[in-house]
Amino acid sequence: MSAEQSAEQQDADAEIEVFAICGTHELPPGEAKAFDLSRLTPEGDARPFRIVVVRTGAREVVGYVNACPHKGAWLNIGGGQFFNAERTHLRCGRHGALFDIESGACTKGECEGAHLEPVAVAIVGADVCLCGVPLVEAEVASFPYDDFDETMEIMISPD
Repeated sequence: MSAEQSAEQQDADAEIEVFAICGTHELPPGEAKAFDLSRLTPEGDARPFRIVVVRTGAREVVGYVNACPHKGAWLNIGGGQFFNAERTHLRCGRHGALFDIESGACTKGECEGAHLEPVAVAIVGADVCLCGVPLVEAEVASFPYDDFDETMEIMISPD
């Protein structure tokens, strides 16, 4: 790789957006969690973005759009569970299709051969983060008097 290509790659890497979606303590190894986020379209509109993140190890996570490729149902529809009884596969709650946790490939069911749509996630420090997807960030309403300092303003009216 040339120095120019390396600089271009560094610029591209610097532009990747990373959003913390939960702390690692909120998603123990071997567990899965759904997130209902709001994604920005290229036009600047907000659209629902439902994902599932599976923590596969101490510092490893995988993520998918929370939609079965068969008919788009949430994987955890019904009982809220993401795994089959043996916890070896992700499972569609609507029709029981099974998906390989690491690859998202359907191994059994109506959509066999199809894949869950992957989402880039990573553990960064103590956070589980979504990478490369622009999200609508929740705006915290400011306190109306934040701009005032601690001094008191006194007006003296001339009489």
